[in-house]
Amino acid sequence: MKTMTEEEAFALDEYYTNNPPKVDPAKARIRIPMVRIDNTTAEYLAEKVKTTHKKPEEILGSLIREQMALAAQR
Repeated sequence: MKTMTEEEAFALDEYYTNNPPKVDPAKARIRIPMVRIDNTTAEYLAEKVKTTHKKPEEILGSLIREQMALAAQR
């Protein structure tokens, strides 16, 4: 892989500083709403991530689907 010279790096930095990329938030591929969770939930989630090797969103999605299935049975 070819490395960049300092001159090229400075030129690239200057270009993107003066011409930042335009991003349309409506076209973003991933939208993750930020939510606050308590310490107990965070610790549980961190432990589940370690033991299952799943992503946090997979674990939360699974828990939510379980609760939805239980609610549908009532």
